[in-house]
Amino acid sequence: MTTHTPDTQTYDVEAVNAAGRRQPLYAPRKKIFPKRASGRFRKFKWLVMLITLTIYYVTPWLRWDRGPFAPDQAVLVDLANRRFYFFFIEIWPQEFYYVAGMLVMAGIGLFLVTSTVGRAWCGYACPQTVWVDLFLAVERFIEGDRNARIKLDAGKWTADKLMKRTAKHATWLVIGILTGGAWIFYFADAPTLLADVVTLQAPLVAYATIALLTATTYTFGGLLREQVCTYMCPWPRIQGAMLDEHSLTVTYNDWRGEPRSRHAKRAAAEGKPVGDCVDCNACVVVCPMGIDIRDGQQLECITCALCIDACDDVMTRLGKEQGLISYATLSDYNRNMALATGSGKVVQPSRVRNPVTGKLVDAIKRTNWRSVIHPRTIVYLVGWIAIGLAMVTALALRTPLSLNVLHDRNPLYVELRDGSVRNGYDVKVLNMAPEMREVELRLDGLPGSTISLVDGGSETAGSLTFTLEPDKVLPVRLYVRVGPESLPASQMPFQIVVSDEAAGITRSVESTFEVPEKRK
Repeated sequence: MTTHTPDTQTYDVEAVNAAGRRQPLYAPRKKIFPKRASGRFRKFKWLVMLITLTIYYVTPWLRWDRGPFAPDQAVLVDLANRRFYFFFIEIWPQEFYYVAGMLVMAGIGLFLVTSTVGRAWCGYACPQTVWVDLFLAVERFIEGDRNARIKLDAGKWTADKLMKRTAKHATWLVIGILTGGAWIFYFADAPTLLADVVTLQAPLVAYATIALLTATTYTFGGLLREQVCTYMCPWPRIQGAMLDEHSLTVTYNDWRGEPRSRHAKRAAAEGKPVGDCVDCNACVVVCPMGIDIRDGQQLECITCALCIDACDDVMTRLGKEQGLISYATLSDYNRNMALATGSGKVVQPSRVRNPVTGKLVDAIKRTNWRSVIHPRTIVYLVGWIAIGLAMVTALALRTPLSLNVLHDRNPLYVELRDGSVRNGYDVKVLNMAPEMREVELRLDGLPGSTISLVDGGSETAGSLTFTLEPDKVLPVRLYVRVGPESLPASQMPFQIVVSDEAAGITRSVESTFEVPEKRK
């Protein structure tokens, strides 16, 4: 029920997840019907949702020309060939440290955001939040805003209710299918895979993935919603260790709002102390988590700031300053609370408002960007930048030609009839560029040596020439032989070198030449 007064309206709503009335762990879920919110934070959430969903659904269809010998999909996880393409970057399996670096950057970035602006990730960019917002938008469009949805949910099953519920759940399923479909396009050429999916020629794993992600998106975004954040996600518990007195969180400024009253004018006329909160429950009715922010910081709060929008709207209509609920740090809150209470424990509105102008006194500490700058955020930021610079440097210095060498373990050497000694090596030459490449393979630091291919007969030479296919690995089995007149007295290190003279690229790997024990 909603009641109206000349200045504002009061909502008959109770926080589902109230701090002082925790539900038993296995209690039946109380469905939450959040009211449509409007304001700057709601607009920002719409913007973030638009950007994130666009990135997710559109990215597989972006093209990037890498030449005729490489895929032209901008972002592609090529599991068959063990490659990861990201625009101009191509990552091979042995370069997994780039992926590890990105994951570390993501983790540190999450720590940085949390320690600075609280659970902003949860409130704005988490996939669960984004898809729940999308599903709620569909629900409101089909069934109406909060009161209409409550009435529909409590009403009997009629043709109208059946039609609306069918339309809503069908739309949710379509969104789930599109979500699963978009995911599989990251692992194969999107246009080709789409044609295969439509014509039922795609691999079974593609259909299984679509079905799984459809089910999870529909269940988490449409049915479970806030329960995923409260009971399934570990982040609400982890983030508590990352917050400190300088972290921004959505805060009810009770130093200004208390004592609250729904009849503020009457109470003021009677000489009673009155705060700015009119107990209208506007902050509760818009909360997608079903909490009352006035109960203080709570596990369920995702800091989406919709309660700020709702409260600011009420304050504006009452002719009061916005910010009764605001982003604030605990340090600033405690300072203002000490000002409002003085030496006691009860909030005294006269201490925070000028009795003549009715405005908040200048001594009130207002949170700004300087409030969140502290040593921990600086350490996180420096670490995040350092890892990013290290990865950029490694990418800038990487060469598109790589060489791996493995000496035979058994036998280490073979003595030939003419007294010479032969060692065997497995060599892999990696052409990490989407173009043909002519390379020369030779030995350095091993006098009197010759090399030959295991499958190339008995001919030996001082160097070998190979043609490398684009974006391929060339495995080569080599014999290195040293005649009796040049045999070293003991194990001898030397270099196996591969070079592309045209590109001016040379790579080398140190190995050893083994000789019989009697020479050691």
